[in-house]
Amino acid sequence: MSLVLSGRELAAQIRAETAERAAELTAAGPQPRLAVVTATADQASAWYVRSLSRAAAKAGIACDVTDLIPAEPDRPGSPDATLEGIRVALIALSENPLIHGIVLQTPLPGGARLAELAGLIEPAKDVDGANPVSLGRLMTGLPAFAPATAAAVLALLDHYEVALGGRRAVVVGRSAIVGKPVAQLLLAGDATVTVCHSRTVDLAAVTSTAEVLVVAAGRAGLIGPSFVAGGAVVVDVGTNATADGGLAGDVDPAVAEVAGALSPVPGGVGPVTTALLLRHVVAAASPP
Repeated sequence: MSLVLSGRELAAQIRAETAERAAELTAAGPQPRLAVVTATADQASAWYVRSLSRAAAKAGIACDVTDLIPAEPDRPGSPDATLEGIRVALIALSENPLIHGIVLQTPLPGGARLAELAGLIEPAKDVDGANPVSLGRLMTGLPAFAPATAAAVLALLDHYEVALGGRRAVVVGRSAIVGKPVAQLLLAGDATVTVCHSRTVDLAAVTSTAEVLVVAAGRAGLIGPSFVAGGAVVVDVGTNATADGGLAGDVDPAVAEVAGALSPVPGGVGPVTTALLLRHVVAAASPP
């Protein structure tokens, strides 16, 4: 059996450090404050926002949820927010000196582009690294908040002392919020990186060359044992809802029989992601 790359211990350590720093900032005033903007009635998103709010409260961080979904009880279903409403909210929050961090929660309404809307978030408050400016700075090695999920992958590898220098790393998924920034962070760690996606020919032939494999494709069980080299370190970023209300990763649990190490879902990358997001809020609230 492979080593289990649990994120719970690391997340607890980060949360404790963040709470201590948040208390120091609050004593000096003002309290670190996160604003979360929601624009659709997605149930998984609502669950995450509630979880984030609870975690923020435990860390001593204020969390304001700006719910832009219009209340229309006579209309079946829950209508989405308007693009103009999202724009106005993000600009106002960016200009509010009492707000230190801003997150635009996905999914977004049909026709909305995350990159366009996130570009309205002040980069200094872009604690989830969604603004194209933040992503550009990340790519060029300049200071910026990395997307929290991508940062969590690297933090988990570092926690378990997984060396990256000179190693072959493969990322499955090319999204702007996980796949691409993970690839950039792996490159910054001196790994040799290949990015795979839906058009990759013979995916297993590529992933089986990886010494470090990061999977963020959004397809439950996509990566099976035949896709993984013996002894490889596998980080599963997938969070796919199951019929019984649970979560399944993008990696088949049977991979544990082949891999040298595997992160679980849930309990791997997820807890670290939330902890790092709150750490970013505290960093944004700290004096330069």
